Amino acid sequence: MTGRLIQLSGVIIDHIYRVESVPKPGSEAHVLGSTMAAGGGFNAMVAARRSGMAVAYGGTLGTGPFADIAARAMQAEGIAILRPHIPQPDQGCCTTLIDAEGERTFIACEGADGIVSDADIAQIQPRPGDWLLLSGYALGYRGSRDALTRWLGAAHNLPLVFDPSPLVAAIPAATLTAARNAAMWISANAAEAQVMTGLADPSKSAEALALNRRGGAVVRDGGNGCHLALSDQPSIHVPAYTVTAVDTNGAGDAHIGAFIAALARGDTPHFAARLANVAAALSITKEGPSTAPTIEAALAVMAGLQATPIQRRITQ
Repeated sequence: MTGRLIQLSGVIIDHIYRVESVPKPGSEAHVLGSTMAAGGGFNAMVAARRSGMAVAYGGTLGTGPFADIAARAMQAEGIAILRPHIPQPDQGCCTTLIDAEGERTFIACEGADGIVSDADIAQIQPRPGDWLLLSGYALGYRGSRDALTRWLGAAHNLPLVFDPSPLVAAIPAATLTAARNAAMWISANAAEAQVMTGLADPSKSAEALALNRRGGAVVRDGGNGCHLALSDQPSIHVPAYTVTAVDTNGAGDAHIGAFIAALARGDTPHFAARLANVAAALSITKEGPSTAPTIEAALAVMAGLQATPIQRRITQ
């Protein structure tokens, strides 16, 4: 039996609007459709859960209609909630505009998800076999940054995966260093990896992020797949599974969740990265929130892809 994935980053509520184009200041967009659903840290949890891993939410839940939506969504996916609601505020939200080209524009406001204290973290007791996931969003919020930075300073022996997020450039240097030092794995997209390393080539930024790390690094590169690097080794390119994209929102979360679940099962990092590429690709073939595939669907695709089989299990 594998351990749990404990999500340390907050769940928010996404307001997603499909528009012909993003409006200019002072103008109005023609909305083609809209959705409201749990998002933020929720999406990676769903991906791991559908990949067969037990999942628990260690972030903060507030009180109010948004927090209620978040709690119901987690319960529906079989995600355990580790901490009680705080009395205020409500959960944060993010408005996303997706234009006709699939380009996304965000406006976000944190709520209870941006509040974490030392006492809150003390309530989370990882068990042997558990994995932890931390997003740069949680390190960017003033209400959660300091406590998490202190926790990171003592978290060096935990299987922690750090997702720097688009906010990586705004994370204070000391906090970002603490996250890099504590993480067993870093999973970033190419732009985030460039911010962290100064290297535009994703294969090289993956190697830089993996250097002297207990696990390694994955740099996601959209339709080009990802670059996987283990500590002190050259990176390898893991090709994408090509699909027709319908909705790219949440693809990175689907990749991270599937990757962690595979590692927790004992899959090799190479197999895990290939499977994560498939999961991310399948997730963008459907419109709507939380579209990560099941492990059965992803493995079925993998079975048809491997002309040259990838070693799946780690041998002792």
